[in-house]
Amino acid sequence: MSRFVVHYRIFASSFDEAAERAAGIALEQTVEVPRDVVPHGYVEDEILGRVESLTTECSGQYLARISYSPDSVGTELPQLLNVVFGNSSIQKGIKVIGLDLGKTLSERFPGARFGVKGVRERANRPAGGLICPVIKPQGCDADTLAEIAYRCALAGADVIKDDHGLTDQAMAPFKTRCEKISSAVARANRETGGSCLYLPNLAGRTEDFVDFARFAKDCGAGGVLVLPGLFGFDLIRRLAADEAFDLPIMAHPSFLGSYVLSDTLGFTHAMMFGVLQRLAGADIAIFPNVGGRFGFSETECLAIARACRDPSGVGKPIFPSPGGGTSVERAGEMKRMYGDDVVFLLGGSLLRYGRHIGEAIVAMRQALAAG
Repeated sequence: MSRFVVHYRIFASSFDEAAERAAGIALEQTVEVPRDVVPHGYVEDEILGRVESLTTECSGQYLARISYSPDSVGTELPQLLNVVFGNSSIQKGIKVIGLDLGKTLSERFPGARFGVKGVRERANRPAGGLICPVIKPQGCDADTLAEIAYRCALAGADVIKDDHGLTDQAMAPFKTRCEKISSAVARANRETGGSCLYLPNLAGRTEDFVDFARFAKDCGAGGVLVLPGLFGFDLIRRLAADEAFDLPIMAHPSFLGSYVLSDTLGFTHAMMFGVLQRLAGADIAIFPNVGGRFGFSETECLAIARACRDPSGVGKPIFPSPGGGTSVERAGEMKRMYGDDVVFLLGGSLLRYGRHIGEAIVAMRQALAAG
């Protein structure tokens, strides 16, 4: 079996301290016992993490490559994440910056079912950026939300997703909302010959997930939105692996911000919103766009997009989906920045168009074509 490698940035006052910390990570993430009591033989030779290299990045920053055995993971995604950054995530001065799965784990964790190519086929959009209006706001009833979705689909939206705050509230319960919006989008597709995909937010309680996912498929939904920060990355893996479900999955970043915002601990933006989403099996990964209200930089956003689409990454390349700060007015700028393999989210600004919301979709399409 080929070992997998995690790349860490370690913050320390000297190389010797960094070396000590790297050895501590190798212990902490596997056997979690003092080095002198690690059992000889299989545990020491195979299970114990190995510091493969340690180099100086700059003053006070060091890059460590630590390898782990696939035996320490088995076939469980939560355990893989646990080995990557379990107890060490509670320590200061350690940031995960890369992951090389190796041959063995690449076979166990195949990634997205659809990826860029498969989503394009489902949406019947073989080239160019995909346009994804967000149905909101929370508090509206299902009929109001379905009317918004209908107008967007009629105007040529490729994907329509629920706002992540629409769950199973009394105002628009999941099954009622899913049924009505799916029906509205299907009606628009019949009228235009389009292939717009509606993605309801798969929320509620954990005991609802399987029932809600099956209900969404039976209603004719074109995929689902999942919040791995709240419900776990393994929910995405479970759906992506289910041949009977067979729908694209969009991952939302809610609750994940605190993992990336520190310069000295957590994950890089590309790891959290690119690599881990692909590892779980998401086909589209939402992240906060540069220039919006969340403060991500252009460098961070481009790193996320590269991680999503890197041909050498986990499984199939997936769609990056910048949201928050994306608008019709910025369409040309965004296309030049991200290219064509991207799902552009259009959120609250669309509501300013009222009953003419479809005109914004058409204008966005024209701007992307011209950009």
